Amino acid sequence: MEIRNGVHPEDAKHYTTEKMRKEFLIQDLFNSDEVKLVYSYIDRIITGGIKPVKQELKLEAGREIGVEYFLARREMGVINIGAKGTVKVDGEEYSLDPKDGLYIGMGNKEIIFSSKDSDNPAKFYLNSAPAHKTYPTKKINIKDAKPEKAGSLENSNKRTIYKYLHPDVLDTCQLLMGMTLLEPHNVWNTMPCHTHDRRMEVYFYFNIAEDNLVFHLMGEPDETRHLVVRNEEAIINPSWSIHSGVGTANYTFIWGMVGENQTFSDMDHVPMGRLK
Repeated sequence: MEIRNGVHPEDAKHYTTEKMRKEFLIQDLFNSDEVKLVYSYIDRIITGGIKPVKQELKLEAGREIGVEYFLARREMGVINIGAKGTVKVDGEEYSLDPKDGLYIGMGNKEIIFSSKDSDNPAKFYLNSAPAHKTYPTKKINIKDAKPEKAGSLENSNKRTIYKYLHPDVLDTCQLLMGMTLLEPHNVWNTMPCHTHDRRMEVYFYFNIAEDNLVFHLMGEPDETRHLVVRNEEAIINPSWSIHSGVGTANYTFIWGMVGENQTFSDMDHVPMGRLK
């Protein structure tokens, strides 16, 4: 499990591009028959990618979390961005098609991931956060997720926000997750931008063609930075940072949030004139 430390905004102002990428960018999430986990000390979120090809993969606890099994004191959300696969939770199997999600509550001991077809494997993206209570494990497909339309063609940001782990869909301790799909010919997300000091966020970008990319905008509103992001890469966004992006073509991303509350609309909007 890779460890990432917290970053003070005054320090981040002086980072080079290389340093920014080292601290905030997560790459190589999906390696065949491997579990890749990145633990951030920012609200202790864990981001991961699991790609079972020829074998089943079990989610193990490590020294980094200091418990007997991974979900001893945590909850987890999973969204499958690959082909059909299965997640077995303490012996109960959940079949996940592309874009299906799964919430797994605290206390479940054995989590095993597998693909239906080794020639066309599943890709399980996950976020995990500390938990204080056990809520039921539940599958959420994209039809179950709560959709919210946003943006316009005039601003090149027409999109649908699907809320998977959200109080209107199911109960969690603190973890929120969802997926945002930009429509064709739309490239901007969340502009005008915002921050939310009560929560941090991880963005995971995918469905980006090989010859396209996304410029992810972050930093304090008057001290912005950008990172070039390619397909199946993620960004750790501290609570003091904006989190917006623009692509060379439309794209899809999964957002995961942890922190003080679960109020999706709790945002500190940034006037366009303030951005620098």
